[in-house]
Amino acid sequence: MIPTRFCTKKVAGRRNFSASSHVKSISERVHELAPEMREHINSVKKRYSHKSFGDHTVGMALGGMRGIKGLVYETSLLDAEEGIRFRGLTIPEVQQKLPKAPGGSEPLPEGLLWLLLTGEIPTYSQAHHLTQELHHRSRLPDHVRKVINAFPKHMHPMSQLCAAVCALQTDSKFANAYQRGVHKSTYWQYTLEDALDLIARLPEVASLIYRNAFKCGTAIPSDHKLDYGANYAHMLGYSHPEFAELLRLYLVIHSDHEGGNVSAHTTRLVGSALSDPYLSYAAGMAGLAGPLHGLANQEVLKWLQEFKGQFGDETITQEKIEAACWKTLNEGRVIPGYGHAVLRKTDPRYTAQREFALKYLSHDPMFKLVSDLYDVVPGVLTKHGKTQNPWPNVDAHSGVLLQYYGLVDAEYYTVMFAVSRAMGVLSSLVIDRIYGFPIERPKSVTSEWIVNKFEKEVAQEETAKKAASK
Repeated sequence: MIPTRFCTKKVAGRRNFSASSHVKSISERVHELAPEMREHINSVKKRYSHKSFGDHTVGMALGGMRGIKGLVYETSLLDAEEGIRFRGLTIPEVQQKLPKAPGGSEPLPEGLLWLLLTGEIPTYSQAHHLTQELHHRSRLPDHVRKVINAFPKHMHPMSQLCAAVCALQTDSKFANAYQRGVHKSTYWQYTLEDALDLIARLPEVASLIYRNAFKCGTAIPSDHKLDYGANYAHMLGYSHPEFAELLRLYLVIHSDHEGGNVSAHTTRLVGSALSDPYLSYAAGMAGLAGPLHGLANQEVLKWLQEFKGQFGDETITQEKIEAACWKTLNEGRVIPGYGHAVLRKTDPRYTAQREFALKYLSHDPMFKLVSDLYDVVPGVLTKHGKTQNPWPNVDAHSGVLLQYYGLVDAEYYTVMFAVSRAMGVLSSLVIDRIYGFPIERPKSVTSEWIVNKFEKEVAQEETAKKAASK
């Protein structure tokens, strides 16, 4: 019988642990769960290793490996119809069930981190304890501050982030332990230490990059009385309570999106070589910086501003929006923020942000444009007939929310995405080491191999079709 705790299943299987005089740390809880986790994956391996995931085609190999099942990734699962589930929970369930900051309505990122690492819904006391632990781990080495301060102001913020994380690697407990020759069964313990240290340090790294690049280098010290999202907002220089709520939501919904996306898979791939979590995460974030991945939210806001600008002072009607969308498509350009490699419905991360906007900024002209596009674009793309999924994804909304509160520096947006994504990819990396997964090494072939393998078979099929048509 396979233990259900580590399978992505219904919410009813989740357990809450009540607070006691001693609140267990996240490290203590993962140490308790690790033996059961290893037992689970060994049972899966023993019972199901002979079963096939199904066939895959040459077209799938040539098309970015879309749809090929080749990874086991526990922290989240993406369904084409219902969107992402974090350890079995949909985004609305996460918003409902995870602990909130006092007076807040959005889930604490610390609560999500606990969920991703353990598969359990934490109490508020557990989430608060994790907040304090992350504060305790958050101090940056002096040399990292000097590195960030030395970056040229025109250097892209994502390039700065990747370089700064590599500079932090001098503190890697995993790298140090590996050099000491510790037993491989303990690798996960040092991976967990690095993961928590890095997650703790990222808000300050990211805020220093922001303040240097866009705010004349005036850094704002961390406030250890605040939770993870609110403290990040504070160090960026934004004190409005609504912005802290927005960052809590943003950090939660951007944290993970299954294991096959570029940033998650790259982190995992590099980590499978036993590169430490700092190097693995830096590699993954270099992937996140690509325009087809995390940089898309920056591109969407730029497009929205240009799209709005073409109307000048005119009243923007849905008829005008439809005509402008057709003009965009007929010029061979895309409408950014729409479509997804897996999803076939509106991205629930978009919906969560839309609900936030309806609550706090329903009067904002840019939000009205986003809403009108939501009403118009899916119909246009469906008629156009070249998009499998005409519905909006997470990037269609996030930039509008950030700019409303004054964070208008779109080049920085992907850094915020990276801070969030750390919780997912690093939690998964810890689980990979608990499971003892080997180095990844899929087989590749050449196009000549494909021709030699299948040409005779395809030629026979074509001959048979011609004969049948006569």
